[in-house]
Amino acid sequence: MKALRTPDSRFENLPGYAFEPHYAEVNGLRIHYVDEGASDADPVLLLHGEPSWSYLYRKMIPILSRAGHRVVAPDLVGFGRSDKPIERADYTYQNHVDWMRELVFDRIGLRRISLVCQDWGGLIGLRLVAEHPEHFARVVVANSLLPTGDNPPGPAFDAWKKFSQEVPDFSAGTIVNGACVSDLPEAVRAAYDAPFPDDSFKAGARHFPMLVPVTRDDPAAPANRAAWEKLRQFEKPFLLAFSDGDPITSAYKDTFLRVPGTKGQPHTTIVGGGHFLQEDKGEDLAAVVNAFIAKT
Repeated sequence: MKALRTPDSRFENLPGYAFEPHYAEVNGLRIHYVDEGASDADPVLLLHGEPSWSYLYRKMIPILSRAGHRVVAPDLVGFGRSDKPIERADYTYQNHVDWMRELVFDRIGLRRISLVCQDWGGLIGLRLVAEHPEHFARVVVANSLLPTGDNPPGPAFDAWKKFSQEVPDFSAGTIVNGACVSDLPEAVRAAYDAPFPDDSFKAGARHFPMLVPVTRDDPAAPANRAAWEKLRQFEKPFLLAFSDGDPITSAYKDTFLRVPGTKGQPHTTIVGGGHFLQEDKGEDLAAVVNAFIAKT
């Protein structure tokens, strides 16, 4: 598998992101992750979506680590400081699940995990929860979904999918800014563009929207249906912390109430947050996560 590696110089002096890089090799690919806090503490695993990277969690990482947690935030393959395969065909839903499975369980060795997932972080992370529930202590889902192709994704997703394939300049900074309530400073937008020196680095970012199962015969649909069957038996604490301003995932929020672990939990709506609520209201979401872990 041929892959590109973003030069380290692209990640120098990014605002709010001074975390030491950590790397592990998975199937010939170098995957980056942030690892902050006490190494012997129970971990909080932060999984990002598209087209962001661990930079998205920069406001939350210090708050969570100060609360006594070990905080691990990987960059998905194709994003951030992780390697970026050149061919779109290398980016499959199953490959992303497998890459994160090996990184999180085998390379880093995390157990008793509190998962926080948003966007594709949920599509990947919830598969791991369903297939390996013994590794997880609790789950927080924020602006995410686990589609099976049985229901149409809606006009907001259709518009995003069309845009992602047709826009000449696929700028991660512009896309993240457009999906926030707040207007991001230029330096922050540039930080989201940092992993992608040119279009040759963007195969994964471009292809991700095509991997969402939108039909029953999608290659990932059977595995996601199987995951839902497992999640319907998941009784560990499971919290919903969606924002009030996300047109793409808001319709999916109630589907998670089928998970037994959601019963009796203090589900919350993060007010004033767009799709990327970690940018708009990262401190608020971190406080919700800390309170949830302390309570459960």
